[in-house]
Amino acid sequence: MTVDASRDPQTARRDKRIVWGIAGLVAATVLIGALAPSGHKPAALAPADDPACAEWGDGCKVCRRLEAGAACSLPGIACTPGTMACLRATGEP
Repeated sequence: MTVDASRDPQTARRDKRIVWGIAGLVAATVLIGALAPSGHKPAALAPADDPACAEWGDGCKVCRRLEAGAACSLPGIACTPGTMACLRATGEP
């Protein structure tokens, strides 16, 4: 780093304060971003992946959780599937 003889000490001090101020603002912004709670909610589990869901379906086929794994019905030929949803939770009749 070369020293510029034409710069006076007051300007150098002011420049240092500006640099430290910017560094402080950047650090504060990063800290606030890391510590502030986000509005993002974790994605819900698909019914097939949710161990609390005993039976799920999409209006065309129905799947049931058994000890050996999932067992699903076959859809009809003219069925239009909807959104997959849990139809019965574990412990419900």
